[in-house]
Amino acid sequence: MATDCIPQVTFEFYDPLKSVVARFDQSHASTDGGVVLLKALDDRLHLTDQLAACLGDRRAPEKIRHSVRDLLRQRIFGLACGYEDANDAARLVDDPLHKLAVGRDPVTGAAIASQPTLSRFENAVSPWTLARMGRTLATTVIAHHQARLKGRAQRITIDLDPTDDPTHGQQAFTFFNGHYDTWCYLPLVATLTFNDESEQYLVAIVLRPGNSPATRGAHGLLRTLVRRLRQAFPTAALRVRVDGGFAGNDWLKVLEAQRVEYVVGLARNARLVRRAGRLLGEAYGLSKYSGHTEHVYGDTRYAARSWSHRRRVIIKAEVIRLPGHAPKCNPRFVVTNLDDSLARVYTIYCQRGDVENRFKELHDGLALGRTSCTQFWANQFRVLLTVAAYVLLQELRRRAQGTVCATAQVSTLRERLLKLAVWVERSVRRFVLHLPQFAPWSNAWCRVAVAVGATPG
Repeated sequence: MATDCIPQVTFEFYDPLKSVVARFDQSHASTDGGVVLLKALDDRLHLTDQLAACLGDRRAPEKIRHSVRDLLRQRIFGLACGYEDANDAARLVDDPLHKLAVGRDPVTGAAIASQPTLSRFENAVSPWTLARMGRTLATTVIAHHQARLKGRAQRITIDLDPTDDPTHGQQAFTFFNGHYDTWCYLPLVATLTFNDESEQYLVAIVLRPGNSPATRGAHGLLRTLVRRLRQAFPTAALRVRVDGGFAGNDWLKVLEAQRVEYVVGLARNARLVRRAGRLLGEAYGLSKYSGHTEHVYGDTRYAARSWSHRRRVIIKAEVIRLPGHAPKCNPRFVVTNLDDSLARVYTIYCQRGDVENRFKELHDGLALGRTSCTQFWANQFRVLLTVAAYVLLQELRRRAQGTVCATAQVSTLRERLLKLAVWVERSVRRFVLHLPQFAPWSNAWCRVAVAVGATPG
């Protein structure tokens, strides 16, 4: 394995029992033993195969050393293992597990792609190809859950949310965003929740300029998701949850035209606050009596000046009471076409807040913000690769049910399942991966290995 250390150098440490010697001399060893899990999972989902099919290859066949699928796998698996940049390829070109992941002999096989090759690959993808890849990613994710649930789901909830992607250079279409108080991109993220499951499965992402309005790109993305979901789950009710940036009349008309249930946050204004006045009075009385924060629900038929007609608005009239502070009125509003109870509708809306955990994993665990290319479309490609890595890790976590990894964040999942020392032995008939006998998370690793198709023996 390539390393910055000189293999012949020996490091000797003092120990009262015996001297301890350290050498970087195992060329058939890796620190990413869990890559074999990602490969087995991808072989089942066919995610990289489907994405690779979207990419044409105009290179001369006789000069090709790395197929499009191999390049995709190298980048996606590398991102999953914490190698967030193409520059990291220099450290991995001879890693036996990463060679195995792209179908090469881990001991005698040729090196995987270098940083210049990966950089050229990232910068060569057209916007039309990226659009096709985005649709393919969504289709593959939906098809997987269709197979998992046997095409039966009572309800599927679509969450659309923007997140900030701060920029620090001369990237195209980066703009200052006053809400986030930074120069950034503003990717739009789509997730799916099936029935009453707790997991929000990432299904699509669209990179947008930093000054984009909330709904930019959302109409087309929603239409694509609704069409695919109705094909895969014809009897399921579809529900859309979005925040107040989507409360304009045009967007609400799109939701109504798509015949989906919707719950949309609504920014307060003087007219809405006046309608909440009686409820706030009730909440104030309850709060004064109990000495704690209290709230009262209500609803009204309301039409903003830009709306074409009146719609149902749920009111949560809350009075916040904290020790040492004066009571504070905090009315909240949600526009919806649901007929459920007031508290139920508001609870449904609040559940969308879990998407912040998805954002945390994407940013902190997978470096979503590593959009450092000059070209906008190259950055969109990076974001798409990051999402593909996250899809694999989400599925890995789902298959870890019943283990300590079942609720682990991406960074923890990587530490427990992927970052595992391994020595590769090659025989005539097989490769043997020698893993640490006393690895702390070996039981979870074994359970996941079986779940992705390995046969215990």
